[in-house]
Amino acid sequence: MTLLDIEDPPAPTKPVRSVLRAQLTVVAIVWAGWLLLGGAQAFDAMRRQWAVAVTMIFGSLVGGGTSEGGGAVAFPVFTKILQIPASDARVFTYAVQSVGMTAASLCVLWLRVPVERRVLRLGIPAGVAGVLLGTTVLAPLLSLAQIRTYFTVLLTSLALALVVMQRRGGGARNASVPLRGRLETGVIIGAGFAGGVVSGLVGVGENTVMFIVLVLLFRVSEKVATPTTVILMTAVSIAAFGSHVFLVRDFSGAVVEYWLAAVPVVVVGAPVGAMICSRMSRTAIRHVLLGLIAVEFVSTLVLVRMDTATRIAAAAALVAVTFGCCLLTSVRRYTPVGAKQLTGDTAGVDSSRAARGQRRSEPWP
Repeated sequence: MTLLDIEDPPAPTKPVRSVLRAQLTVVAIVWAGWLLLGGAQAFDAMRRQWAVAVTMIFGSLVGGGTSEGGGAVAFPVFTKILQIPASDARVFTYAVQSVGMTAASLCVLWLRVPVERRVLRLGIPAGVAGVLLGTTVLAPLLSLAQIRTYFTVLLTSLALALVVMQRRGGGARNASVPLRGRLETGVIIGAGFAGGVVSGLVGVGENTVMFIVLVLLFRVSEKVATPTTVILMTAVSIAAFGSHVFLVRDFSGAVVEYWLAAVPVVVVGAPVGAMICSRMSRTAIRHVLLGLIAVEFVSTLVLVRMDTATRIAAAAALVAVTFGCCLLTSVRRYTPVGAKQLTGDTAGVDSSRAARGQRRSEPWP
């Protein structure tokens, strides 16, 4: 376990030209597959659904560069502005994230951006199980309008908790989850499963739930948590997309056309977002998240029709989830060792030695 400096992002370990060549290869392969699968229909889809393609320019940048998937932009724009049925928007979210976030994940891995690999080993199976449950069992039983509202509540709670954590201070952050024992294993698996269920309901959520746990509880740097959740959401999106294709069988009609219009865009935008994020400071990443969440919150208040009961339930949920997030920030078990004294470039080296000497627990799987 090591500590990260306050702001300075680590330098990329791969030459930019090498990364660009690899990404261009991925783009060429995806575009070739897009043409083979869609043919003339693919170009017709881009012409007819140009608004979808434009939306996903921004959605792919957000999905590749933050802890919110591209669906966090696509779902509200589709349902609130383009008036696309929520059920179609959700399926589209899985489909497009399976392409865009896969490209972003390949970029993250090729750049050798630091990620928490043990969280991925535990969180991916749990997230896949949760999203399959949410997609096939729970989603048909619940109101999509209410689910959209409650997801806004989740994001708003994250924003408030990040503000609280920032005001409490604390410079250095963990570069990985400390105290890797049974408790931490259970928390990661539980967060992965819960996030998968949320993703099964609204199309995104796995990355947000895990980001909350990593950043607020385990004090992992946003620069590590963000690419980790991008890869995690990629696996969950692919599993959800597969369930809609082979089990639910509702990937058809207009959804396919939306997908064909978006694929050429997201396969470029998501890796670009990942590269931008790898060069941003923790503060910049945090501010981007807060800005996106603010837009989501305001748009939900203005554009989503809610009855009185839903408003009361949403307000109560906001208070409860915010309290839970703030409670996570008050847990001192995972506070970086020496964080108050060491904040310079040498903090990571010296504090990591102290942490290895002071923190011992059961082996992490």
